[in-house]
Amino acid sequence: MTSDGPRLRMGVLAIVVGSLFAALFARMWYLQVLTADELRLAADENAVRTVVQPAPRGRVLDRNGVVLVDNRPSNVVAIDTAALDVDERRPVLARLAPVLGVPVEELVERLEDPSASPILPVPVAEDVSDEVLIRLRERQDELPGVVARRVAVRAFPQGVLAAHLLGYVGEVSPEQLAELEGLGYEPGDVVGKAGVELAYDRELRGEDGTMSVEVDAAGKPLRVVDTEAPQAGHDVVLSIDAEVQRVAERGLAQGLESARGRRFSDDDAPLVADAGAAVVLDAKEGSVVALASYPTFDPAVFDDGLSQAEFDALNDPGAGVPQLNRAIQGLYAPGSTWKPVTAAAALRTGLIDRRTTVDDRGSYRIPGCRGGCTRRNAGGAAYGRVDVRAALAVSSDVFFYGLGNDLWARRDALGATAMQEVAAELGLGERTGVEILGERRGAVPTPALRAARHEEDPVAFPEGGWFVGDNVNLAIGQGEIAVTPIQIANAYATLANGGTRFEPNLALRVQRPDGSVVREVPPRITGTVPVAPEVRDVVLEGLRDALVVPGGTGVDAFRGFPLDRYPVAGKTGTAQAPPRQDTALFAAVAPLGDPRHVVTVVMEQAGFGSTSAAPVARSIFGRISGLEQLPEVQLANGGRG
Repeated sequence: MTSDGPRLRMGVLAIVVGSLFAALFARMWYLQVLTADELRLAADENAVRTVVQPAPRGRVLDRNGVVLVDNRPSNVVAIDTAALDVDERRPVLARLAPVLGVPVEELVERLEDPSASPILPVPVAEDVSDEVLIRLRERQDELPGVVARRVAVRAFPQGVLAAHLLGYVGEVSPEQLAELEGLGYEPGDVVGKAGVELAYDRELRGEDGTMSVEVDAAGKPLRVVDTEAPQAGHDVVLSIDAEVQRVAERGLAQGLESARGRRFSDDDAPLVADAGAAVVLDAKEGSVVALASYPTFDPAVFDDGLSQAEFDALNDPGAGVPQLNRAIQGLYAPGSTWKPVTAAAALRTGLIDRRTTVDDRGSYRIPGCRGGCTRRNAGGAAYGRVDVRAALAVSSDVFFYGLGNDLWARRDALGATAMQEVAAELGLGERTGVEILGERRGAVPTPALRAARHEEDPVAFPEGGWFVGDNVNLAIGQGEIAVTPIQIANAYATLANGGTRFEPNLALRVQRPDGSVVREVPPRITGTVPVAPEVRDVVLEGLRDALVVPGGTGVDAFRGFPLDRYPVAGKTGTAQAPPRQDTALFAAVAPLGDPRHVVTVVMEQAGFGSTSAAPVARSIFGRISGLEQLPEVQLANGGRG
């Protein structure tokens, strides 16, 4: 029995060892044969990293090829908050601060900004030097979560020119992602947020590329496995003329500054003259040539996202809300720039003809009225016997008060809304359809609208009826009316071109970086307005006389301008805006005979349109015609219309 014991133990051991080797070989065979393909794929996936290569956005050019928006490289330092616990962030920022030369509290403020992306690393420094980037990479072990990279950001070669029109880019919002579902947009993408950048985002953004890189177990890159180059976005060529835009912005700023040296006629207080807008349209092709708003802002502040302080500054009422695009969002009573609408309504309905005259003695009393019934011309001026053409030239309120009264008195025969119908055909009180987000509609009051507002909210609108005084006010562009500068410009363009109403375009074409055309942007015609030649002609003659006939409200502003070579027809306007000072307006078309361009200028709290707004328009027409280039805007004398 003793001799059998060792042999038995060795036999058992052999069986155990054999079983273990059998299991090992079986496992090896399973791994290397049965699951080889699956494991090889997993190994490849673990060893290959795919990096997205963002496509450069296309450029934005003016109609003459001047670059308005481009791209430039920028070294950005950001913090990947997902890689750091909350209590780790401040120590990392404390080590980062001396490298960047930025106070640690400033870095903390940037990192904790509520507007920062919840997905992407949060930028804490931009445009850092290459030397700083090298130092950060050398100290990467000490700075976990710090991401340093070179990115393309939007550049503005013309500075702040056309800031409101061009817009800006930013991280796509959840709301935008929902709207763009299925179009290839991903969280964290940079997209257009306003202006042309938003309107033409799909053309500008291009297609991202990818680069697949093999890495070792430590994540160190070994080799590039595959690349798919990004495709740059298309360029967008605007209808904007950069030089006309520059003159419009400069003229608006100079005009407002000069107006602040004058006094308000009502109380002799200094004019505030703090904001305004200028619009230039091509009446033939239905496009925007210039769109200026003051005050303006630097679009480059949006490159890395807005801090709270920057956001507050852009929307500060005390600074005039610089981000507000007054050309499409400012709402104003049109004042006497509305008088062509009243004249057209009276002529079209047969209430008057071009020979009808009124004896203007400087004041008008509303018939059948009790209390506050007498209205006067500006300064109480009396113009004697005037027809519609002369009334437009000298801006006779008395003449148009009478038309407002008579249109209401004869409403059973002429209709209760003759003026409003003309205004609606010209697009006043309606969005023009210009391709910029945020355009406001405004309103042209009617008896029905007044009644509806009263019924909906009798506290805010205590009066639901429409009276003769409302019609009299509306006849000179006052009352509850509110329109935008671009609406006024588009209405004058429709009148000037014979009745074709456009939705103003911002772009002429989309093209590849090499200049080959992807697509043209055709004019967008809203409809045709029935403007009889005899109505159009007498109105335009009255607007021409305003600049050339003695007593015309625009004569002083255009004195010395070569009107014989480039005839301009325009209408001044001065709109009451209590408790604020009067709004100065001017709207004009040129060259008369074959009108091409329309210019509208609106200046808040700047007094008379004849003295403040008309000179700004003159500077713009001087650049368009190439016949005059004034070093600065000179306000006119006088004070009517």
